[in-house]
Amino acid sequence: MIEIETIEAFERHLAAGVGFANVIIQGLDLRPFTKDLVSVELAGAVFLGCELEKDALKATVEHGAMVFPPISGLPYLPYRSGLYTPEELYAGFDPARPETYQGTPDERIYAHWAANGRGSPPTLLETLAQRLHDHSVTDAMEGLLYRSGVVRKVVAIMGGHSMKRGQPDYRAVASLARELAKRGFFMVSGGGPGAMEATHVGAWFARRTEAELDEGLAILAKAPSYTDREWLSRAFDVRRAFPLSKDDLPFCASLGIPTWHYGHEPPNPFATHIAKYFANSVREDGLLTIAKGGIVYSPGSAGTIQEVFQDACQNHYNSVGVISPMIFLGTEFWTRTRPVYPLLHQLAQGYDYARYLMITDSQDAVVQALEAFALEQSAAASAGS
Repeated sequence: MIEIETIEAFERHLAAGVGFANVIIQGLDLRPFTKDLVSVELAGAVFLGCELEKDALKATVEHGAMVFPPISGLPYLPYRSGLYTPEELYAGFDPARPETYQGTPDERIYAHWAANGRGSPPTLLETLAQRLHDHSVTDAMEGLLYRSGVVRKVVAIMGGHSMKRGQPDYRAVASLARELAKRGFFMVSGGGPGAMEATHVGAWFARRTEAELDEGLAILAKAPSYTDREWLSRAFDVRRAFPLSKDDLPFCASLGIPTWHYGHEPPNPFATHIAKYFANSVREDGLLTIAKGGIVYSPGSAGTIQEVFQDACQNHYNSVGVISPMIFLGTEFWTRTRPVYPLLHQLAQGYDYARYLMITDSQDAVVQALEAFALEQSAAASAGS
């Protein structure tokens, strides 16, 4: 089916005069197009959350179209036509006045979610709206990854939200992500603070020098934790000091996948694309599923360990069609502090994913392993075609 998510695309399709069978129109204000809609063939069309005047609505229903009406009174759009950006989520934020975060769309949506039962909304309509929103976000994310005409080697870095700016672990993650982005990998993470933020900081600096990365990290280190009042302000200071140009974007773009389930942790503003969900379970599984180029596990706690075994389950049963690398960064941490790797290594014996397990302290070893896997996948794809 054809998906139309902008007014410009709608006008082009209308001008083509080919009718709207098997066309999905999502989240558009079509009230200026009433005369057009009552005079074209609409059988087989689907309208998701579009604004329609009464005559247009009558015509769509009578002509056999399917109409999902908009849901009003919400601080978010259930039928989104694209992913979020930091500029959208943080609209109205003034870095000189950190308290202005309270008026941003991100915080207003979180406040609405918290006031409406958090993970257990009291009304069916609110539940439906959240599910529709998350479905739209997934569709937009898949458009970015699979329907954009760009082949992306998607690699995720997982790790704890409590990893502080200024720590060696934070710099190690940022440096690794920067090197991977320079080599054409598309970096994704859970989109929050800590190791997740470091992932996107690294991608942001992919076209800059090591000295510039160090300068940016020094600015961030002035507010080490996401609980610090100026945590977000320092991030915007770095964005302002080291802006991305249009020429940078193909190399420095990255995808953060946060959730309002952890809405007390603002999404970091270094991810150029943000797929923010209400349902954390959908977000977690989706994040692991899209990272078909491999996942790097930096030090983390319960959430990271949960992701390890979710990923292991996907690889163990080959449930997503690709068995991809699971690389553990930090030998001491993953064998002694959180001795996950020995158990996983034993669990993998006799299965294909055993050969994609790795534990190391070397950034170079991580990069080499991921590049080798990318070449293996490319060769397999060529042989299959």
